[in-house]
Amino acid sequence: MSSPAESPAPVNAPVTRLTAAATQVQEGAITLALGALDSLATDADARAQLGRTDEVRMLALLVECRLARGDMSEAMDLGDELSSCLAEPDQGVLAVALAHHAIAEIAAALGDPELAATHYLAAGRALENDPELPEASRPPWRAGKALVLVRANRARDASVRATEHHAAAVRDGSPYAVAHALRVLSATQAGAERVALLREARAVLEPVRAERLAAQIDADLAGLLMLTPTPELVAEAVALLRRTEIYAGRQELWPLQGRVRRMLDRLGEAPLRVTSEALALLTVTERRVAALAATGLTNRQIAEELLVSIKAVEWHLSRTYRKLGISSRAGLTLIFGIPA
Repeated sequence: MSSPAESPAPVNAPVTRLTAAATQVQEGAITLALGALDSLATDADARAQLGRTDEVRMLALLVECRLARGDMSEAMDLGDELSSCLAEPDQGVLAVALAHHAIAEIAAALGDPELAATHYLAAGRALENDPELPEASRPPWRAGKALVLVRANRARDASVRATEHHAAAVRDGSPYAVAHALRVLSATQAGAERVALLREARAVLEPVRAERLAAQIDADLAGLLMLTPTPELVAEAVALLRRTEIYAGRQELWPLQGRVRRMLDRLGEAPLRVTSEALALLTVTERRVAALAATGLTNRQIAEELLVSIKAVEWHLSRTYRKLGISSRAGLTLIFGIPA
């Protein structure tokens, strides 16, 4: 008599949603990720199905998105929640490390290097308790520590941490990890080597989708090229900054966009059209649909990206056109500052 077929393992939908949001964050789709993470965080039933480590990962991802947007008040509230998590007993190694790393990122953004350094080191110490944990799962605490040391004018110590982080990234092997490590390493170096490291980082990242990291590398590289203002290098810097400005505006990453526009101003370049007033007319969903349409995606592709019907996409676009006083996608490209 044959044994009954085993039932497939149940799918944990909240974990699947969290994994998808984490991928979106790495890809640089911050608007989509933030919507998904906020929805998960406010869904009590779904959140209850997350394990403790996944719940902390969700909060850490929300911190990353909020800091990218410049939403410091929201990030600080999340930091308080993470601090409460750390105060609870029997936290797993990864949960502790993720919480400390996220709090360190908030402290660094607030200009408190000492507090940031304390939490980065706490994250590293927690990870020492699980040497078998895959590198890809570990928060990049050495990178954060290195950047804090750079700001404290401790270049030698910063270089040591950045080199350790780069070695770990190379062992991990993912283009994203290696490119991120090269960017951090460049911040600890001097002269032409910095430019070479950033160019290498951009080349490593080319095969994968990681728009935010690519934009950060482009902005760093443009800033260095401006130090040697030959016509060719200035032209390259402007091109890099324009590309970053478009991306930052589309994803509403105001700190990055502000940095880019300050550099453009020094080069005598005017900013692209500010879209915040126009976009304020749209709902969150309308804004997501419009942003994807402005980049050239078809209605079907947008529907697949957002997991909605094509009819829903058409309806949102129709409402968007009416609100913005435009008649087609061509108008969206102008609103979002994307060249034809």
